[in-house]
Amino acid sequence: MAPAQNPISSKHVAVIGAGASGLIAARELHREGHTVVVFEREKQVGGLWIYSPKAESDPLSLDPTRLIVHSSVYESLRTNLPRECMGFRDYPFVPREDDLSRDSRRYPSHREVLAYLQDFAREFKIEEMVRFETEVVRVEPVDGKWRVRSKNSADLSDDEIFDAVVVCNGHYTEPYVATISGINSWPGKHIHSHNYRVPGPFKNEVVVVIGNFASGADISRDVAKVAKEVHIASRGSEANTYEKLSVPTNNLWIHSEIETACEDGSIIFKNGKAVHADSVVYCTGYKYKFPFLETNGYMSIDDNRVEPLYKHVFPPALAPGLSFIGLPGMGIQFVMFEIQSKWVAAVLSGRVTLPSPEKMMEDLIASYAMLDALGIPKRHTHKLGKIESKYLDRVAEESGCPLVEPWRVQQVERGYKRLVSNPENYRDEWDDNDLIEEAYEDFARKRLISSRPSYFPESGR
Repeated sequence: MAPAQNPISSKHVAVIGAGASGLIAARELHREGHTVVVFEREKQVGGLWIYSPKAESDPLSLDPTRLIVHSSVYESLRTNLPRECMGFRDYPFVPREDDLSRDSRRYPSHREVLAYLQDFAREFKIEEMVRFETEVVRVEPVDGKWRVRSKNSADLSDDEIFDAVVVCNGHYTEPYVATISGINSWPGKHIHSHNYRVPGPFKNEVVVVIGNFASGADISRDVAKVAKEVHIASRGSEANTYEKLSVPTNNLWIHSEIETACEDGSIIFKNGKAVHADSVVYCTGYKYKFPFLETNGYMSIDDNRVEPLYKHVFPPALAPGLSFIGLPGMGIQFVMFEIQSKWVAAVLSGRVTLPSPEKMMEDLIASYAMLDALGIPKRHTHKLGKIESKYLDRVAEESGCPLVEPWRVQQVERGYKRLVSNPENYRDEWDDNDLIEEAYEDFARKRLISSRPSYFPESGR
């Protein structure tokens, strides 16, 4: 952590978005002494965890004139990480046994996550900082400050000047659709997972699901409950992969990637197998997009790399007035949001200083060179994977906050191993009771809980 060179100061800060990253950013900024305005287009906090049965009119979300639905949550979604490691560090995501409407499972539903975020917002009085039903339509630098133009539900616009803007608008709204040879002449139906809600529309169909991690694994098994057949195209599988999976519905196969799609309705895989499919579901991820941001060409998105960004947070020439929370995907997201937010808040107050713009660019160029040397595609720049814990520890050191607890990192690592080895049951069968014990001991030691749950989560419960 670099020592402050200037007196501690309070800034007027705009936060864009009241999802998990925006909520924790608002709290950390307020704790640091800044005044905060949070802009949120929805009527409530929660961001991507707000479920809506509505989907976009364009099932692939390619039509630029479509009415955008910001939720990507499907009805059956449960977390793919244990709740102990998910929560903010001083506000544990523990079961609420005093409320029978809540989901006490270790891997709870999306509704429980939303309830947790709403509890958090109430506990720290964050809703008082939020302007609901207010969408940010333009952000631009003006004389060392930032002009934010917003539009409310009555379609009335307003321009305001802020010392800084923290972008927390998420990255699960703009789908990435994989390119498939021949798909434009293939006669079947297409849908991206962003617009998937329930399996009913796929009843008695032959369905191809592209992608076999997280949403792909979930949705393929959800659809298999009603479909005639489900075939998963997995980029991570060997070219000759063809395996019938052991699932209760007995109608799920995994293949290698798709070779081509044909006019007669068939899908041919690289393993040589062909199926006559009715629908293709793209579980192929999302693209970063900031349509409101104007930086006079300084910032860009190239092959899904947001650049230039120092440690995925600060654009060197525009720092610290502009920052981004939550760009890296997967892992212990809420904890990452918290640590990044503490860094941003401390830098804005002057308690922590950043390197010079030149030094930040040098660091950034070196990191790009390392990715190239490792053969990591540009589009995976913000996928931290196995280096996530090292990244979080570096940012924690910069901001002067404690390093990530080892039990959190171990829960993630062991949880993902279970997901890969036992995708049907990993949420309800686990082998890390020792880490659950360690988590609750940590919460109790820090006086974050007054007592343990009346039941102690155990495998299979």
